[in-house]
Amino acid sequence: MLKWLIGYYAARGDFVDFDKVKERAEFYKPDMVRFLRDLVKIPGESCFEKGKVERAAEEMRQLGFDRVEIDGMGNLLGYMGAGERVIAFDGHIDNVGVGNLENWTFDPLEGYENDEEIGGRGTSDQQGGIVSAVYGAKIMKDLGLIDNSFTYLVTATVQEEDCDGLCWDYIIKEGGIKPEFVVITEPTDGGIYRGQRGRMEIRVDVKGVSCHGSAPDRGDNAIYKMADILQDVRALNENDDSDVTEIKGLIKMLREAFNSKWKEARFLGRGTITASEIFFTSPSRCAVADSCSVSLDRRMTAGETWESCLDEIRSLPAVIKYGDDVSVSMYNYDSPAYTGLVYPIECYFPTWVIPENHVATKAMVETYYKLFGAGRFGSPGTDEERKKRSLIDKWTFSTNGVTIMGRHGIACIGFGPGAEAQAHAPDEKTWKQDLVTAAAVYAALPSVYFAK
Repeated sequence: MLKWLIGYYAARGDFVDFDKVKERAEFYKPDMVRFLRDLVKIPGESCFEKGKVERAAEEMRQLGFDRVEIDGMGNLLGYMGAGERVIAFDGHIDNVGVGNLENWTFDPLEGYENDEEIGGRGTSDQQGGIVSAVYGAKIMKDLGLIDNSFTYLVTATVQEEDCDGLCWDYIIKEGGIKPEFVVITEPTDGGIYRGQRGRMEIRVDVKGVSCHGSAPDRGDNAIYKMADILQDVRALNENDDSDVTEIKGLIKMLREAFNSKWKEARFLGRGTITASEIFFTSPSRCAVADSCSVSLDRRMTAGETWESCLDEIRSLPAVIKYGDDVSVSMYNYDSPAYTGLVYPIECYFPTWVIPENHVATKAMVETYYKLFGAGRFGSPGTDEERKKRSLIDKWTFSTNGVTIMGRHGIACIGFGPGAEAQAHAPDEKTWKQDLVTAAAVYAALPSVYFAK
C-alpha cells in the first residue's frame, strides 16, 4: 500500500515549495527548543494546567495567530486563517507526575538539552507536539500558505492524562468545532500512525460477610471470592481460543470466526486486561473482609465495545458462581478542570482506526514523502533504528482520538515528535530534529490536502 501511495503522489505536481518549508522549520529550531523548555519548567498535571496554557497562549499571540482563545474547560485554541474548512492539530498540554525522583538522573522540571536532545517531563508526552504545531502555523504564515479557504487550528488540550478525549467531547459538543480531520501530535517515533486500541476502566465489587478472624468459617470472605474472579480475569488475558478452552482468551478477536473486524484487529493488536487496583473493607485486621473491589484496565481492539467487555466479565464462571454478590460496572470521570468546570463522562475510550486509503492518510503520506522520503527519519541517535520500522503503524497507548474519531467519527491521523516509549518514563526526552521534522510536516500538510 505504501509503495502504491508513493508512486501515485510522486507523479502529481507539487503544490508547495517543500525545500522552503524545511528551511523555515530548521530556522525556528532554537525558538521551538526555547518554547518547549519553558513549558517543561511549568508544573502541569491534569486539572492543574493553567500555567502551561497561559505560556502557550503567549507564544501563539507573539507569533501572530489570528485568534487565541481559552474555552470553559481550559483548552487553548489557536487559529490561523478564517475559512470554514478546518484542519486541527491536537496535543494535550498536561503531563503525568514525575514519580520517584530517584529514578531520574536529572531534574525533570528543569530538564536539560544537548546538541540532539531535550530532557524533561512532558517533552515526548507530549508538549513537543504542541510546540511543532504552533510553529507549523508560523511557517505557513511566513510562506503565504494560509488563505481564507481554510483554518489551521492548534489545540493544546487539558485533562488527557486523566481522561483522554474528554477535552474534545467538550470542544465538539460545547464549542461546535468539527474539523475535516485532526492530526494527533502524540509521539510517533518518526512514523505515521493511523489508529490505536481503545480502553475502558471496569470496576468489580464483591460482597461478603464479616466475622471474627478466629473463626473465619462463620463469615463469607469477600477477598477469597475476588481471588477466584481474578483468576478468571487472568485467564481471559492468557488463555488460547481453542474449542476445548472454557474461558477463551482475548486473542480470539484476531480470528474471523469470533470477530467481523478481525483484519483491523490484527493491525491494532489483540485486546488485553489486567487488574490495576484492589480495595477492601473489614472491621479490623482481626476480621473477615466484608467487601472487595478491583479496577480492571481493559484495552480493546477493533470489534470490541464497552457492552461486550462488561458482558465478558459478567459471564466469567466465578462471577456467575457468586451471583448477586458480584456487580460489574464502568467507572465515570468527574474531576473538575483547572477552570472549575465539571464535565462528567463514562470511562470508555473507543478503539479507532483510519483506512490506509483515506484522504487524510494519503495526504499525510504524500506530505511526508515530499519532505523526507519513503522511510522513517530521525536524528543521528534515532535514525538507524527508526529506518527498520514500517512508516505506517499504530500507537500502543491511547490518545484523544478515542473521542475525536472513536465517539464522533472525525478522521484522525497521527504524526508527532518524540517516542512512545518515553511516555511516563523517568529521564523522559525528545529530539530537536523531531521538532523540526514535525513542524515541516504540519506546515505543508494543509496545502497538500486542499489541493485540487
